[in-house]
Amino acid sequence: MGKRISEERLAAYRRDGYVAPLRAVDAAQAASWLAEVRRCCGEAARPASEAGLRQPSTRVKPYLLFPWAAALVRHPAILDAVEDVIGPDILVFHTTLWWKPARSEGFVPWHQDATYFGLAPHEHVTAWLALTPSTEESGCVSILPGSHRHGQLPHSDRKDPRVMLSRGQTVALAPEAAETVPIPLAPGEFSLHDTLVLHASAPNRAAEDRIGLGISYIPTRVRHVGTTRLSASLVRGEDRYGHFDLEPAPRGEADAAARATHADSLDRFWLASESIPEMSLAH
Repeated sequence: MGKRISEERLAAYRRDGYVAPLRAVDAAQAASWLAEVRRCCGEAARPASEAGLRQPSTRVKPYLLFPWAAALVRHPAILDAVEDVIGPDILVFHTTLWWKPARSEGFVPWHQDATYFGLAPHEHVTAWLALTPSTEESGCVSILPGSHRHGQLPHSDRKDPRVMLSRGQTVALAPEAAETVPIPLAPGEFSLHDTLVLHASAPNRAAEDRIGLGISYIPTRVRHVGTTRLSASLVRGEDRYGHFDLEPAPRGEADAAARATHADSLDRFWLASESIPEMSLAH
């Protein structure tokens, strides 16, 4: 029996590539985190790069800037579920705050998270935590069950300002809608999905913003295959491998030390993710 996930649900994760919903916190705590997100991460400009449109900087790895975000990615209820999937020695490799304004056109095309992360072996798991209601109307994540069993699939970069991925990475052959499964989540609930499972999300047609945090967890044995040495945060257990430079948690809110750590981590991450070939070509 796992810490948070039953053997039956863990078997379903292995078969389908995801498990949902799981409860992290109650609605009151989710509302408290949402207030912090709105206060600290409200910037909306998406800086451009040669590869595409990046997320606003405070919405990428906010756990390096804000103590509340550092506590969030270390929440025991989330880590217990992640440990059931990848074991007790856990790094946070990346996080992205997914903020879709009400009645907006931003969307995420069908893709696999592994495509440009450059991680091997493919043991990364994403925890997607809802801070507002994530419904079909507001553009919740949809999954193609079992698609992770096909390995890394070919993708192409898609230059479209509506696409919320930095390179617009889109799988070459999108699944049929009838085969996909939406994953609605209430505030404080989260899902886990495998790095190779195909997933997407549609534009937000609801009258309220849809806000959630995607947290990329990896076991410490996973390494980055690119030439850039990256950083990550040890959030449970111990690191006996040293594949990443370990990031310090922020002591103050966006203080000078936190901003320096955040800028260094993002500079390395963007350099690696925007230059690495898709993982189908890297093995």
